[in-house]
Amino acid sequence: MQVAIVLYPGFTSLDVIGPYEVLGRLPDTEVVFVAEQPGLVRNDLKSLSINVVTTIADVTEPDVVLVGGGPGQPAQMSDGELHEWLRTVDRTSAWTASVCTGSLILAAAGVLNGRQATTHWAAMEQLVEFGVTPSKQRVVIDGHYATAAGVSAGIDMALALAGLIAGDDVAQTVQLIIEYAPEPPYHAGSLESAPAAVVESATNKLSARFPAR
Repeated sequence: MQVAIVLYPGFTSLDVIGPYEVLGRLPDTEVVFVAEQPGLVRNDLKSLSINVVTTIADVTEPDVVLVGGGPGQPAQMSDGELHEWLRTVDRTSAWTASVCTGSLILAAAGVLNGRQATTHWAAMEQLVEFGVTPSKQRVVIDGHYATAAGVSAGIDMALALAGLIAGDDVAQTVQLIIEYAPEPPYHAGSLESAPAAVVESATNKLSARFPAR
């Protein structure tokens, strides 16, 4: 099985590295990071780069396609080489997946039209603009599409995919290997559980990226 993870300048690291840690541990699986051009691709914090040696043109029939989000996502919304590739590989992929605002890229490419999907809580309304029904679920499976909410939800989504691809026992084995048993010290991980002051602070910090509509 081949898993192709799309990178672009300004990606959020955990969006792609979380699923990489899960899917890369499945039996007989090759994970390739792909981009339009080879070379170092720098993340949103500008302190981590991944050296991409495989272009999207080199990968023609991946079994799983995954697109992460990040502040660089708006620059990937125009129709072009990446969107054409996503539409092409989606025709043969077993799974087309996204994390965070990566679903907006899939939606802009037209592959999520008429589907349910999720994304980061601050970008939820943008899905509607592309004919997608937004869902507040942490992980959404609709047909052969798997979408995850913000950043850390990519691990949950990848484990769900692992179970669907390789079976529950294999997925649970991977979960134990990576010791994924979250016990956060705070309960501010969702709009419903976060204190009002925290919601306001997070909204203000994200306002430039997700302006009010």
